[in-house]
Amino acid sequence: MYIVFEGIVGSGKSTQSKKLVEYLRQNPPSPLYQGGTRPEILHVREPGSTPIAEDIRHLCQGKEWEGEQMHPLTNAYLYAAARAQTLHTVVRPALESGQIVVSDRCFLSSCAYQGEAQGLGIDTILSVNQDAIQGILPDIVFYMDIDVETALSRTFDTVGDKWEKMGKEFFESISRGYDKCEKLDIMKNRFIRIDASGPEEEIFDRIIRQLKI
Repeated sequence: MYIVFEGIVGSGKSTQSKKLVEYLRQNPPSPLYQGGTRPEILHVREPGSTPIAEDIRHLCQGKEWEGEQMHPLTNAYLYAAARAQTLHTVVRPALESGQIVVSDRCFLSSCAYQGEAQGLGIDTILSVNQDAIQGILPDIVFYMDIDVETALSRTFDTVGDKWEKMGKEFFESISRGYDKCEKLDIMKNRFIRIDASGPEEEIFDRIIRQLKI
């Protein structure tokens, strides 16, 4: 099973993905036992989770060039390259061996960030990512739904990557991108909105109630 957490900066997706990994390791779903053994729980992030993908992450999110900015299409292709590396060298082998994979982000982030917020269009992002994904789709996407002002208030005193330094309008456009992602045919019966407001434990309870494994 392939479970993904999505959302804007400050939505709590990373925190909740870690909590779910810990929960599943302590409470493995019995239908997935193989030969009486517990399924392993693998936690990954996009971009990242391999040396190559982590280098691409730094290139896209942590590196700056004097007098030049990375074009949105360059961003999109680099993220797709990192995604291909993680999916085909880590995620797919884990799924094929019966592991449960919990991921912090997937291709929907590119749809929302580069497709909507940076203006490339979601169809363009889907085309760019088609070969990278090759049919490896999440079984469940937990979208951490929260208003932008609340999310940004959680991160105002942190030092993040270049995306985390963007303003309110940028993140409002990302939220609109996720709204469009929810309506994609490939997300039917996969995309689940989680109210990401309130205490962490209450949010996690909402996730567990939706988890049918």
